[in-house]
Amino acid sequence: METVEEFIAHAIALEEDSAVRFDDMADALDVHQNHEVTDLFRKMAHYSRLHLAEARKLGEGMTLPDLKPWEFKWPNAEPPETPDQDATHYLMTPHHALVMALDSEKRAQVYYAGLADGSDNARIRELAAEFAEEESEHVALLEAMLAKYPAPPADWDEDMDPPVAVD
Repeated sequence: METVEEFIAHAIALEEDSAVRFDDMADALDVHQNHEVTDLFRKMAHYSRLHLAEARKLGEGMTLPDLKPWEFKWPNAEPPETPDQDATHYLMTPHHALVMALDSEKRAQVYYAGLADGSDNARIRELAAEFAEEESEHVALLEAMLAKYPAPPADWDEDMDPPVAVD
């Protein structure tokens, strides 16, 4: 990443995608009346939007690049903070939701820390270090929350009356 504008464009895309994915997951769990997990996912979407607002504010007055999805420089196919939607289950517990959120926050922290360590641009190093520190704070918050929700028993997903799809 060579310019501050490119860094900010990436930060905006990362946080937008994270917020949308957490909202999508909340919507999916809400349908199944899993309100506690729904609320956790909504809270995570809110945190992503707060970080998004910060990134957008940094970009005010700049001409940010209009990157196509394949032009982003992510470590994988998706932005690093994007939670894995396929890992959701309608019976998942708050423990599962927090583990997913923690994993996404850790990936974002590693992403920003890598940019802070590897960029030749001093301003990108500075911004990336700040973003990495914020992600570290999110990780600590989630780890504290996770301590309140122990792992469920091995049969947590057993459903005596599973949903049935009608053809």
